Amino acid sequence: MRLSSLKSLLALLFAFTLVAAACSGDDTASDDDGDSTTTEAPATDDGGEEDDAMEDDAMEDDDAMEDDAMDDDAMVDLSGTTVTISGPENSERDIAAIQGALDLFATENDMTITYSGSRAFSDDIGVQAEAGTASDLAIFPQPGKVADFARDGFLVPVPAHTVDVANGNWSEDWTGFGSVDGEVFAVPSKADLKSLVWYQPARFEAAGYEVPETWDDFKALADVMIEDGNTPLCVGIESGGATGWAFTDWMEDLMLRFHGVDVYDQWVNHEIPFNDPRVVEVMQEILDLWNTPGMVFASGGSIATTPFAENAEPLVDGTCFMHRQANFFAGNFPEGTPANDGSEGAVNAFYFPTVDGSKPLLVAGTLVSSFRDAPEVWAVMEYMTSVEYANERQAIQAADAGGTSGFLSAVNGWDAGNLNALEASFLDIFAGAESSRFDASDLMPAAVGAGTFWSEGTAAVNGDKTAQEAADAIEASWPSN
Repeated sequence: MRLSSLKSLLALLFAFTLVAAACSGDDTASDDDGDSTTTEAPATDDGGEEDDAMEDDAMEDDDAMEDDAMDDDAMVDLSGTTVTISGPENSERDIAAIQGALDLFATENDMTITYSGSRAFSDDIGVQAEAGTASDLAIFPQPGKVADFARDGFLVPVPAHTVDVANGNWSEDWTGFGSVDGEVFAVPSKADLKSLVWYQPARFEAAGYEVPETWDDFKALADVMIEDGNTPLCVGIESGGATGWAFTDWMEDLMLRFHGVDVYDQWVNHEIPFNDPRVVEVMQEILDLWNTPGMVFASGGSIATTPFAENAEPLVDGTCFMHRQANFFAGNFPEGTPANDGSEGAVNAFYFPTVDGSKPLLVAGTLVSSFRDAPEVWAVMEYMTSVEYANERQAIQAADAGGTSGFLSAVNGWDAGNLNALEASFLDIFAGAESSRFDASDLMPAAVGAGTFWSEGTAAVNGDKTAQEAADAIEASWPSN
């Protein structure tokens, strides 16, 4: 498959995710642009001059309105303005790439744009919003949290022009994730592929291991690795105030595989309770796997105290053989780590195995919302949803990482030339998917998806609660309205 097909694949898959009826608002995307369609009047022999004059006047009025809109855009002087942005992406590479892409726009417009990434973003942004000290723009990984902030009155609705720009750059299904009660409060800036397991092909080959195709194969391979004296998995779910989110990804991938997209959608929308036996079954499946003696290496001493990013080094040096994590994990490998090039020590990723032969895909992404209404803020938001931003960020991040950026986008016209062999291989995984769903915890109300699902999941991983007790607590925390 050609790299140029990335956009169409992502757009198709994310269109599937919208069927999940995200709790971030109604299912409609942004307002239709009814003015985009024109109808020719039938030709007549009489009264033509008058009709033509009226038609000419109408066209002149339309042209004048378009010219005024263009003039308004051109007249916006951004020089001397400042825009602040905060978000959860906090690795040195992510921050450097985001800031570098923003600096390009800032330099062109003689303005200042500052990005601040923090592992504690999820906690900090709520406190800052309450205090009125939030950044101008915030990058949210959770549509559910966008909905909560919008309904609490913290976010500024995105102007129609900015929505139109976003819809011109991305599929409108993406803008739909930022729609809350029929109004757009966020636009897309990044896409992520989550159903991946990282490994080293050469190390697998030397040990006589094959990439597992089913969940049973995966567990059987792990057992063989333990028998051989090898550690199958590196696992870590620590992430500051967001500790536990990596556990939720495992649950979401297995909910899709064990019970299918329909039950997954019911779970997301709370049409079945969080402590439904099928949900508890999946949670227990993960706990049983991780608690198997010899199964997991956790560099921090325990799974809950090991940052997810710290699983890169032990995977590269052979301390463990596999790590389940999204495409952005690539940004954590030591600089110069070869990727999918056939060399010894090169890393690669395979599709998180199926259970019944179906091929579901777990995906996610980030949305940009605003806490301040100002021309410079909307100008930066429009830039962050553009192909120029995506291409610049990819180029900087890939160069800094020695080839593999950890960044993906679904924006129109994304430069496929910036992808290396590893990132290009993700296209095969996209192409092989039969269905796709957005990250469940990101769609759930923030009190659950960015709250108890993380904390209670961590309690279960620590052994402080059983799977049933954790699921019961999460269910009890679900907002009543």
